[in-house]
Amino acid sequence: MREDIEFDAEGVTLRGWFYPAEGVSGPAPCIILTHGFSCTKEMGLEPFADVFSAAGFACVVYDHAGFGASEVAAGKPRLELDPWTQIRDTQHAITYAQGRADVDASRIGLWGSSYSGGNAFVVAAIDRRVKAVSGQVPATYGRRNFETAIPPEFRQGALDGQAADRLARARGEAPAMIPVVTEDPTRPAVMPTPDAWAFFSAYEGTAWRNEVTLRSTELGGFEAAEFFKYVAPTPMLVLAAKNDVVTPGDWAKEAFDTAREPKEFVWLPGGHFDAYTGPAFEISSGTSKRFFLDHLTGELAPSM
Repeated sequence: MREDIEFDAEGVTLRGWFYPAEGVSGPAPCIILTHGFSCTKEMGLEPFADVFSAAGFACVVYDHAGFGASEVAAGKPRLELDPWTQIRDTQHAITYAQGRADVDASRIGLWGSSYSGGNAFVVAAIDRRVKAVSGQVPATYGRRNFETAIPPEFRQGALDGQAADRLARARGEAPAMIPVVTEDPTRPAVMPTPDAWAFFSAYEGTAWRNEVTLRSTELGGFEAAEFFKYVAPTPMLVLAAKNDVVTPGDWAKEAFDTAREPKEFVWLPGGHFDAYTGPAFEISSGTSKRFFLDHLTGELAPSM
């Protein structure tokens, strides 16, 4: 039942899917779904959209600019993650949804995972069109992620590499690239962990590419956690994994504790990528569904 869509993001065409709300006649509440670091929409978002659509929510799922099926701005390289560009992409997705006759523009929810899980709370803090926000295994402290992923003895080399890349790009050279994941943890990568390799390598040969610009690691030092305290009065739900070594759950809890009510925090079993399958998926998708039913429809759903 989903349809292929495209919409404008200030001159850049973003592409994705629209899921109609099942069993709803007339304009329906809508949830915008956004994915994590370097991911495309095909990498585990469909099951969440299916759950939300079956519960009576329309859904917009899309690729960020420069990734997957979406275009990139003139003069910008593909495969570069800029948090503020992706935050603006999400705001454009909201605008697109509000312009549809089958969407209730006053009932927009936002769901993000991993990198976009953190950014979802930034959007909710700065854009009051968002009436409820759920972030799964959210990236909260970019600087900590950088320091965790790169051993101390390699950090200065990484910073020198970023500086050299800036000079090369100023000379008109192609941007330096870095793998997203690696099977060999001694080699440079954004996420050099075995669980990250297992998740991402399953998508080799698809629209996903195992590289991003080196500058993405510099831009990734973004502190989404600083915006948690500004989300209220918009209701927020944080879902963190107990054994997450990519975006540690304790960091998410720390950011959550700075936020004001109304807010909810839920622990998921397993690690970062377990949230997309199995028991953790059932808890995460079911809890988010209940949360959105509570705050976008006014129907008090049973607690998970």
